[in-house]
Amino acid sequence: MADDQTPEATEAETAAASEAKGARRKKLLIILAIVVAAVAVIYLLLNWLVFSRHVSTDNAYVAAESAQITPLVGGQVIEVAVSDTSVVKRGQLLLRIDDADAKIAVAQAQADLAAAERRYGQTAATGDALAAQVKARDADIGRMQAQLKVATADLDSAQVNYDRRRALVGEGAVSGDELTSATRALETARANVVLARAAIAQSEAARASAVQERAANTALTRGTTQSTAPEVLTARARLDQARLDLSRTTIRAPMDGVVARRQVQVGQRLAAGTVAMTVVPVDRLYVDANYKEGQLGKVRIGQRAEITSDLYGGDVVYHGTVVGLAGGTGAAFSLIPAQNATGNWIKVVQRLPVRIQLDPKELRDHPLRVGLSMDVEIDVASDR
Repeated sequence: MADDQTPEATEAETAAASEAKGARRKKLLIILAIVVAAVAVIYLLLNWLVFSRHVSTDNAYVAAESAQITPLVGGQVIEVAVSDTSVVKRGQLLLRIDDADAKIAVAQAQADLAAAERRYGQTAATGDALAAQVKARDADIGRMQAQLKVATADLDSAQVNYDRRRALVGEGAVSGDELTSATRALETARANVVLARAAIAQSEAARASAVQERAANTALTRGTTQSTAPEVLTARARLDQARLDLSRTTIRAPMDGVVARRQVQVGQRLAAGTVAMTVVPVDRLYVDANYKEGQLGKVRIGQRAEITSDLYGGDVVYHGTVVGLAGGTGAAFSLIPAQNATGNWIKVVQRLPVRIQLDPKELRDHPLRVGLSMDVEIDVASDR
């Protein structure tokens, strides 16, 4: 019967088949366009709702404010109690320095303090003795003044006797010997007055000297006690310094952490300020994430971040907070900064360190170490 079909019928069937195929192709194109449009819409929604909320980088590393252990006094190391990787607690012994010299210095300072206290006591006692000398000089002056009065009275009496005998010499009532005796007595009385006055002057000079010595001595102790005298305070300060130096021969951990880069051995002589080791506080680590400058437009302090490490992989997610942005790029603070003013300048995208504080509890559960690589994603829409 197929042979009985006319050419017109065959052409009609071909046209119908072609039309059906075209309709199917058009339908597929419409479906494809709808799928592409849906994908575009989904991408735009994701970019708006998700991707635009987060900035990420894998240029991030664990860091910490490590403590360098530097002895404040020099000497020979007699004990090292820790080694690299040792876990230490705050106050735990790290190393000891020979303290023989420091103990001698303490003994010498103690002796100097005792001597200063004795000198102060001697100075105070000397002041009392000088005060007694002033009183004695006052008594001497009083005695000499009394002797001057006696000498003056004797002089007056001798003068009267001399005048009487001299008046009677012409009448012959007085012999020459009596006049001579009266004259000698008058001269003696005059000499005694001169001696008495000289003694008074000497006593007054001695009193003035004693007063000055007392004033000089009092100036050394005025307004002070044995515990507040300058010499005593100086000696006590030296003793405190010697004791402090003695205590510094025992070096202890300033914080909890792990010992790293131990550079000291028993028997080695350390100079003050030499780095002996480093203590890393592994429970107070942070992450420095180096973001490209184009990613930092929305980054703010207080935003939340999620961090993963190559050590644990994606199974462990740390949660942190942005606590600061560096004051300059790494290139700006490099040893030899780039000279972009030269003619062969090529623009290089710069990175700025962003500091992220980690959760201490998560650090205790999954410890990290300084220098490990991290992947950081900051939620720029969050703000604590």
